[in-house]
Amino acid sequence: MALSPVLLEVLACPEDKGPLYYLEDENALYNPRLTRRYHITDDIPIMLIEEAETVDAAEAERITAKIDADGISPTFPETSGQ
Repeated sequence: MALSPVLLEVLACPEDKGPLYYLEDENALYNPRLTRRYHITDDIPIMLIEEAETVDAAEAERITAKIDADGISPTFPETSGQ
């Protein structure tokens, strides 16, 4: 089951408060600024900083390429001054 579009509109990284990318087929939310992945378990995003996974450069590149190739939009538009 996919996360609710309403929920996705308000989800932000708990550390830098910026938008995330929803990787539905990987059950994860990704923050490219911190190269951090937040897992989704039983349709519940685990948004605890200490539970997040920092990915290595190769994985960050793979995820970024997937975001670009699949046209995945951030959870909300980034604004200047964030």
